[in-house]
Amino acid sequence: MLLIVYLESDTRGVYRGRIVNSMSSRSMLWTDVRLRAAWARSDWAAVFREYRRVAGISQLKLGELVGMPQPHISAIENGRRQITAAEVISRITEGLQVPEELGGIARNAEDLAKWLPDPELRERVAHTYAVGRSDLRTAEWIGRVLAEHRRAEDVVGGRELWPVVKSQLDAVTRLIPESAGRAADRLMILAGEHAHWLSWVAAAQGQYGAALAWLDLAHGWATDAGDGDLGSWVIRVRSYYALAKGDPIRALRTAEAARRISNTLSPASLSVATHAVCMASAALGERDQARSLADEAYDLALQVPDEEERPDWLYWLEPVRARLHLADVAYAVRDWQAAAEGFREAIPELAGYPKDQEYYQMRLADAERRA
Repeated sequence: MLLIVYLESDTRGVYRGRIVNSMSSRSMLWTDVRLRAAWARSDWAAVFREYRRVAGISQLKLGELVGMPQPHISAIENGRRQITAAEVISRITEGLQVPEELGGIARNAEDLAKWLPDPELRERVAHTYAVGRSDLRTAEWIGRVLAEHRRAEDVVGGRELWPVVKSQLDAVTRLIPESAGRAADRLMILAGEHAHWLSWVAAAQGQYGAALAWLDLAHGWATDAGDGDLGSWVIRVRSYYALAKGDPIRALRTAEAARRISNTLSPASLSVATHAVCMASAALGERDQARSLADEAYDLALQVPDEEERPDWLYWLEPVRARLHLADVAYAVRDWQAAAEGFREAIPELAGYPKDQEYYQMRLADAERRA
């Protein structure tokens, strides 16, 4: 059996290993009765054991599919570790390509519809008449509320916040037709930020069609507002989706477009776009280019100003993230020692991001084992 390893990340640049079977679709494995029964009763230890039995793979290979080190797989199979987090379950669902009838993807149109944008959102923006009733104070207040939602998502996940943020986007778009000048542009950018956030949460739930629909809205609003930073960021996220779905060629092409979208990108936007190009290059085996781009992305990240002066959606891009991005690149090009040293040094400083801390701890353990 030929297995090809790709890399995928979350929107903050957290990359996970993913294996694609080039001989046949992994979803075909789910015809096995014992595997389906284990999934139906949410017996994760049995799911892992039965999947390995059917696929004929080791704990190490299974871990690469679901983004876990081998010791964690062993602990789950032996009952010493439990799976409860929705994000982990979502990662397992996607990594093992759980089929539709078992709940791996939306099972009917009604389920899918709740994730898709309301067509009326476009209509409100299309019929703007710019009477200037909304002011910048309203837009800034909405921006602060969205910032709180972002930080909450870092801790509790986005599914619970989904209806709140979607309702807030509805309120933002209702203000746009009554706005003019800077206030209208700011509201357009806020609408794009909301749409991107909803796209990210939809993707985390396996709703990639809906995620792309939200990204299309976000990109359109960024263009209308003349905001190159947001436009670049949205294209960069599209690159992440392509890499996550096992298409590094498209991911590289898209990430390169994110770098070229404007001649006036902020250092933060250019840094994350460059990092996306770097990781896609690594997935394609272009190790020298990946290393060179990693240094470029790192230097740009060190130029990023204080949080209040950088793009709102890049609030997390601090020096510790720049170092973790370097370690991610080292991991991607199989420089295990450098990766382990980078993770070990940076993880203690990653305060306020418990999900990311847990992920990088697993990454560190895997790099140390390989080193």
